[in-house]
Amino acid sequence: MNFSTLEGANQGYSFLRNTHNFQRMKLNNISFIPLVFFCCLFLIQCKPPSAEEPETAEIHNAHSKEYYDLTTYHFKNLAQVAVTDVYLEKALLPGLHRQGIDRIGVFKSRVSQEDTLPKTYVLIPFPSMEAFQNHKTLLDEDTAYKNAGKEFIEAAFDQPPYERVETNLMAAFDGMPILKPTVVEGTRADRIYELRSYESPTDQLYKNKVEMFNTGGELDLFTQLNFNAVFYGDVLVGSRMPNLIYMTTFPNQVVRDSLWEVFVASPEWNGMKDLPQYLNTVSKADIMLLYPTEYSDY
Repeated sequence: MNFSTLEGANQGYSFLRNTHNFQRMKLNNISFIPLVFFCCLFLIQCKPPSAEEPETAEIHNAHSKEYYDLTTYHFKNLAQVAVTDVYLEKALLPGLHRQGIDRIGVFKSRVSQEDTLPKTYVLIPFPSMEAFQNHKTLLDEDTAYKNAGKEFIEAAFDQPPYERVETNLMAAFDGMPILKPTVVEGTRADRIYELRSYESPTDQLYKNKVEMFNTGGELDLFTQLNFNAVFYGDVLVGSRMPNLIYMTTFPNQVVRDSLWEVFVASPEWNGMKDLPQYLNTVSKADIMLLYPTEYSDY
């Protein structure tokens, strides 16, 4: 007899009624066994998916939204850069990989007259908020991680491995709920991983800008023009709010510049950017042109 559906539960009810003369049962009867049994059947049909229903679980996982930790390291000298690189390559990434966390990106900014020392950006995707909350505790319990990162972890107060650290916690956009490592090829030092941060003047205008990406056509246009987006993130916690951050990738500067020219000139962009709901949605835009380290996962 199948009790896993409502129909099955009804069959179970009929079974009880016929077997135990359920029609004539009164609450003052001594035995409650049939009633308890019926309640158990009801609970069974409400149970969560089991190992015998993997397809349902897979569908749920396929539509889950990831969370992103984007950490930026600022440095005062090259010695700090070197210590942090060793920590990231030998300790942090292997430790996170042992937790099952993959697709970790480590990127550098290009040195310029304004920034004489490169910043290091670390992008970590988490399958859930719980995984984000637990990852540092698990690292603290990982002996291999602590041994490999000892110089960084146990640095003296007067010899810190960085000057300052910034962290943004983000939730993936509905339009791209899972981080996708770039497929661009070529020498890593020549690649352009473009990180953009858009701030909005109000929460409502910010929501409009996110809508412009998700359903208004902006995200689709990036896909159509092969911008090779890695992620789009809604900043939940950060120093600049309200704020969204996203990354697109290119094999080199020439390709990047030419694709942006096509984007700006496209009828799709010009058709959406002047719609009333999308006007004045960005009050500040920061553009960072990065490249991946040799030990980055992509």
